[in-house]
Amino acid sequence: MDFIFELPADARGHTGILVFVCRLSKMVRLAAVRKSVAAPQTAQLFVDNVFRHHGLPEAFVSDRDPRFVSHFWQHLFRLLGTRLDMSTADHPQTDGQTERVDRVLEDILRSVCAAESTKCSTLLPQVEFALNHAVHSFTGFTLFYVNGLRHPRTPLTLPLASSLGGGG
Repeated sequence: MDFIFELPADARGHTGILVFVCRLSKMVRLAAVRKSVAAPQTAQLFVDNVFRHHGLPEAFVSDRDPRFVSHFWQHLFRLLGTRLDMSTADHPQTDGQTERVDRVLEDILRSVCAAESTKCSTLLPQVEFALNHAVHSFTGFTLFYVNGLRHPRTPLTLPLASSLGGGG
């Protein structure tokens, strides 16, 4: 888990993105956030964006952001029977997967949102899809395939309708 901040504010006041990366499949989940996001909202975003799709991980790896080390999170992890592994101070590479995704995500957002930066958070579902549909260099498969053993249907993979030929 990690945050990316200092993005242009959108219409709802979001200036950041909460990034979740599965350590096994490398699948990415993204959520738009305000700079003022606190531990309870972060936990709810985890439930809404990760838990409901993938269940509970054995462990979380995160930097020492106060939103992740609060008593709330410690209590939540204890209740859920999981643990939070913190990266070493001044060594964010401990959570290298997420740091790499952060760099790629920032590059994508700079190019995709250059024209209309205030709509950046509305493009997050498409950006997340593109990240998960790309072939990962380590596995040779898309993250969708590694996670669910199938590729999602996209407009380019749908069969052409006979109505395109005009004959019905």
